[in-house]
Amino acid sequence: METPVQTETPPPVDTGNSGWRAAWRRPTLLVAAVVLALVVAQWVDTRMQVGSLQQELARRLADGDSVAKEGRTLARQSQETLAALQAKVAVLEAKLAETQSQAVALEAMYQDISSTRDERLLAEVEQAVVIAMQQLQFAGNVEAALIALQGAEARLARSVQPQFLPVRKLLARDIERLKGTPGANISGLSLKIESVVAATDSLPLAYEQRPKADAARPASAAKPASVDYWRELGADLWREMRQLVRIERIDQGDPSLLSPNQSFFLRENLKLRLLNARLALLQRDGKIFREEIRQAREHLDRYFDSQAKPVQAAQATLKALAATDVSFDLPGLAETLTAVRNFKFARERAPAAQPARPAK
Repeated sequence: METPVQTETPPPVDTGNSGWRAAWRRPTLLVAAVVLALVVAQWVDTRMQVGSLQQELARRLADGDSVAKEGRTLARQSQETLAALQAKVAVLEAKLAETQSQAVALEAMYQDISSTRDERLLAEVEQAVVIAMQQLQFAGNVEAALIALQGAEARLARSVQPQFLPVRKLLARDIERLKGTPGANISGLSLKIESVVAATDSLPLAYEQRPKADAARPASAAKPASVDYWRELGADLWREMRQLVRIERIDQGDPSLLSPNQSFFLRENLKLRLLNARLALLQRDGKIFREEIRQAREHLDRYFDSQAKPVQAAQATLKALAATDVSFDLPGLAETLTAVRNFKFARERAPAAQPARPAK
C-alpha cells in the first residue's frame, strides 16, 4: 500500500530574483558564461600580446632604422673606399705594366750582357789556346804554354757555368799532358845559343895568340949599399934581352893564318852553324841539332884560341848543348782549339735561332 508523500509548499519568493536564479541554474547559460569569460580573457591576453608585439616591433623598427642608417653610412664609406682602392689599383696596374716592361728590358739587357761576357770569355780562352799552340810549335816553350792554358782554365772556373765543363775537361787534360812532358827547356837552350852567337865577334882566333907576359918584378923599397951596381945593371940588360925572343909551346900544331876577310867569314860561318842549330832546336830535329853543334865545336877548337876564357866558356856551353836531347814530341792542342771554336760558334748561333718572347 503506497504511503502518500506529503509535500510542503515553498514559501513565496520574489519573481525577479527567482527568474535570474532559474536562468543561472540552466547549463546552457553557464556554458555560455564560461565561454564568454574565456573569450574575454583570451581577448585581453591577445590585446596584451599584441601591445607587447607592437612595442617590440616599434623597438626593432627603431633599431632597424638605426642599423639601416649605419649601413647606409658604411655603404657610402665603402663606396668611397672602393673608389679610392680602384684608383690605387689603376695606379698599381700602370706601375705594374711599367715594371713588367722594365723587367723585360732588363732581362733583354742581361741576356745581351751575359752573352757578351760569355763571348768575351770564350774569345780569351781561344786566344790563350792559340798562344799555347804557338809556344809549343815555334818555340817549344812548355812553361809558357802551361801558363796560358792554366790561365784559360782558371777564367772558365771563375765563371761557374756548367756549359763550359767540356772545355774545362779538355784544358785540364792538356795541362796534365804538358806537365808530364819530359822535354828540354827550348827557350833556355835558345838563349844559350844566342849567348854564343853574340860572343862570336869577340872571340880571339888561334893565330892571334900572344905569349903570356912575365909577372912584374916587385921593386924593392931601398937597395942595400953593398949591392954591386954593375951586377944589377947586367941583370936588367939580360931581362931586356929575354923580352926580344920567347919560345912557348902551342897545343895546336899549326894554327891557321887567316886574312881579315877570312876571319870575318869564319865568324859568320860559325854564327850560321849556331843559327841552324837553333832552328833545328825549334823544329825539335835532334839529328841536325847535334850535327850543327858538333861542327861549331870543331870550328872553335881549330880556329879559336882555346886558352882564352871566352872561348872556353863558349866551348862549355856548346858541350852542354850537345848533351841535351831535343828530339821529343809535344802534345798538340788542335782538338782543344777546335772544341772551343765550335762551342763559341754554337753560342753565337743560339741567340739568332731563339724566337722572340711575347710581351706580357
